Amino acid sequence: MKIIADNKILLVFSLILTLFSACDSQVEIILTGDVLLDRGLRPTVEKFGTEYVFKDVSKVFKEADFVLINLEGPITDTISPVNKKYIFRFDSKTAEGLRKSGVTHCLLANNHTVDQGYSGLRNTIKNLEKAGLKYSGIGRNKEERLKPIILEKNGIEIAVFNCCLLKIENWISNDNNLNITAEDFTSLEAAVQNFKSKNPKTYILCVLHWGYEFRDKPEFFQRIQAQRLISAGADIIIGHHPHVVQTTELINSKLVVYSLGNFVFDQKNPKGRKAQIAKLNFSKDSIKYELIDIDIQKNCPKIKN
Repeated sequence: MKIIADNKILLVFSLILTLFSACDSQVEIILTGDVLLDRGLRPTVEKFGTEYVFKDVSKVFKEADFVLINLEGPITDTISPVNKKYIFRFDSKTAEGLRKSGVTHCLLANNHTVDQGYSGLRNTIKNLEKAGLKYSGIGRNKEERLKPIILEKNGIEIAVFNCCLLKIENWISNDNNLNITAEDFTSLEAAVQNFKSKNPKTYILCVLHWGYEFRDKPEFFQRIQAQRLISAGADIIIGHHPHVVQTTELINSKLVVYSLGNFVFDQKNPKGRKAQIAKLNFSKDSIKYELIDIDIQKNCPKIKN
């Protein structure tokens, strides 16, 4: 009788562990809009450090499995600006501060990563790797640039395609040199479709730097592009660049967030001080999401009460 009782206890304990395991079988990803650590942010970063900038959101960051930010500039101590109207540069020490704040990945496919030329690109990679940060949206050739990074936990895989769909001011792309992922849309679409056909069980997250600044709604061509990417195999699309929060929509029951707005930024426009965090939870058979409202106060993000 004692053996039977012990077996029952073991069976109950096994069931409890199975239930806990099932509840834990998900991946939580946080995504933000533009992170600027120069210009109006430079005095704050130099005086208080990078961690200070993220102090009101770091708890949410550290509770997630992965945190992906759009890093709106190169991390380099070398000053080698290209000929542009707006030029940014973040000191090398900011990379370590990003990691300590809970950031895991920096997305580099935007129109400011190239602001300090090729040396800036190389130094950005070096400084991110030194700090233990992963990155996406950059590569040494077209094939490498269009290859997604894979986020994996609990047997769940998410492929992240990061692409800038803007024309970059005074920047000539060299296909056989280190460069950000700013490929034509058709190439991105084909890459998504090809990956999905070979990896049907892997979720695809497209993070796009696109659209026009300070417009509340996406352009018609963006909605067409979103439809095509969903048809190609994308499971969710997250965008930024317009500096304001834009509308969202569901296409074939799949979420498209056209713009999260800014995140860490010195925007004077009141609309540019409203932002969102995308909180995504992937399980084996579904994606749940939450858009968390952010107020940008003194250029730093604060979760809205």
